[in-house]
Amino acid sequence: MPTEIRLLIDSREPFAAGVPFGEVGPYERLTGRVGFAVDPSSPFYAGVVDLPHAPVNAAGRVEYETTFALLKPVDLARGNRRMIFDVVNRGDKRLVQFFNDAPHSNALDGPEDAGNGFLMRRGYTVLWCGWQGDVLAGNDRMTMRLPIPVGDAGPITGRVRAELIVDEPGVRSLPFSGNAYTRSYPTASLDPAQTTLTHREYERDARQPAADWRFAALDAQGGTSPSNTHLYVPEGFRPGWIYELVYTAAEPLVLGLGFAAVRDVVDFFRYGDRDADGTPNPLRQGDTGLDKAYAWGRSQSGRFLREFVYRGWNQSTDHRRVFDGVWPHVTGAGRLALNLRFAHPDRFPRQHEHHLYPSDQFPFAYNQSTDPWSGRTDAILKRPTTDPFIMHTQTASEYWQRRGSLVHTDAYGMDLPDHPHARIFFFASSQHHAAPNSPPQSGPYQNPSNPLNTSTLLRALLDQLDAWATEGMPPPDSCVPRRADGTLVSAETVRQDFPQIEGVESPDEPSRLFLQDYGPEFAQGLIAHHPPRVDTRQEYAVLLPSVDADGNDVPGLRTPDVSVPLATHTGWNLRAKGHGPKAMYSVVGSYLTFAATEVERQERGDARPALSERYRSRADYVSRVALAVRELREQRLLLVEDGDRYIEAAINADVLNG
Repeated sequence: MPTEIRLLIDSREPFAAGVPFGEVGPYERLTGRVGFAVDPSSPFYAGVVDLPHAPVNAAGRVEYETTFALLKPVDLARGNRRMIFDVVNRGDKRLVQFFNDAPHSNALDGPEDAGNGFLMRRGYTVLWCGWQGDVLAGNDRMTMRLPIPVGDAGPITGRVRAELIVDEPGVRSLPFSGNAYTRSYPTASLDPAQTTLTHREYERDARQPAADWRFAALDAQGGTSPSNTHLYVPEGFRPGWIYELVYTAAEPLVLGLGFAAVRDVVDFFRYGDRDADGTPNPLRQGDTGLDKAYAWGRSQSGRFLREFVYRGWNQSTDHRRVFDGVWPHVTGAGRLALNLRFAHPDRFPRQHEHHLYPSDQFPFAYNQSTDPWSGRTDAILKRPTTDPFIMHTQTASEYWQRRGSLVHTDAYGMDLPDHPHARIFFFASSQHHAAPNSPPQSGPYQNPSNPLNTSTLLRALLDQLDAWATEGMPPPDSCVPRRADGTLVSAETVRQDFPQIEGVESPDEPSRLFLQDYGPEFAQGLIAHHPPRVDTRQEYAVLLPSVDADGNDVPGLRTPDVSVPLATHTGWNLRAKGHGPKAMYSVVGSYLTFAATEVERQERGDARPALSERYRSRADYVSRVALAVRELREQRLLLVEDGDRYIEAAINADVLNG
């Protein structure tokens, strides 16, 4: 056997205080750990960077461990015999939050954590395990214990680039990772002569040497002490500026085992009877087990899934398909650069932040295309016997910041044909973190954040994915901006069409993508160029959804909040003054409400019709929402219960009278 699995269950208790979920009944929550002992010479682990250098046990196997958690019906026979694997995001569980409209929780130990109970009423089993080996314990995050490889000549070291940006004044010390929840690669030397620190206001600005800094951390009293994981700048980091540290690091982790952990954990829970020590699989009750397994991941964890499928990890060590359906959500065109020496899986490129980290590499699309710079022809889906069905969903933020158009166009921006086993849906005018029950937020950006929630679309599409994988019933056709119908356009076109709103400017351009060179051994997991070499003569076309007279997106799946709007919702927001205001802020959108009356609109310098100009009365507004609900239902894109919620919200909306 190429791997031995040992299941260690630490707790087993009722979920949501044991309340029943319709005919499925009550659920229970299990937590624990999964131990692995893998044969590093097995072809099923070939290509895992630095695995040959990992320490082995007496049997010649590499050991590592991950945490896991399960939500399952107490009586599996009353469930739907389907599992959804929620790929954790930086150790955090997100599936129940986004599908059940629940508050975010990693513990999932209170009745409120079930939200509206959607997943449980459907009978799904939900599984989590750690995969990101540099996530630190805390806040009930899912973590891993991974080996540190050792070279033939001793400890492995290498050059590493760490980019740091702060958005508030007064910050003087930061870990190299930029946050408190991921491990920093320690510097091999505290000698600053072996290190380069530069800063610049914008990504394309020339790098300027930072004069006064050292390797040190702040203590509780504000004093400093030498640190091999922290950078100290006495004058404080300039808000919004990009600080780039290039140093010699030590102690890499075998992070590529994160892919193996997911494959092997899911395969065990789906097909296994007992672990290596005889512990029974808790998802087997007599003849009852699992018929289907799906995976959902948002943002970073969705990029994990795109890389997982592309690299062939969806085939188990018994040559079985691991996931029947895979759902990358809000990933844009990226995949996950995890299987690298000194990888930074927490970082992902945007226009301003982490722009040169290696997430977005050809191929971008599920269908086959050719890269004009290398001449390669490739696709994410290329293994028909084990490839899953793909449900790919993304928001406006992914088109502006995550090169989302490349998921369905070639390098020149021309439409690609749909892959028969993939559906791509654009959630019009939504932002990246479209969490349920999240009001507009203020922050280091110019406009209130976009509160548009699209969990209603997620729930409807899950039913469609299940019918596709189970009954062979295809979902509705992909719904994305297209060059062919004029809805996939340049930033210049968006700026020309965006309405005049005093104090609001749309961005000059999206996050562009030029050819990047990380060195001759990048394909083998080693980066030689810090930062990468960028060839601005070779650029991938990044295009955007067209907008209507209100500034809302024209193509895509438009919820009633977009098709019968009370505001403009965008996928972009510019950084605040003093924080790099010429650049977009991360993946945050904007929320720009309409004026109530024509007089107010004119006083505000707003070209968009006021509420009183577009709706005759509250009853008129409600009737239009009801029509939008009916149209989405007819397209199989909205559940009855969610349509009723939209209509109820329209009736109770604090707009118009009469």
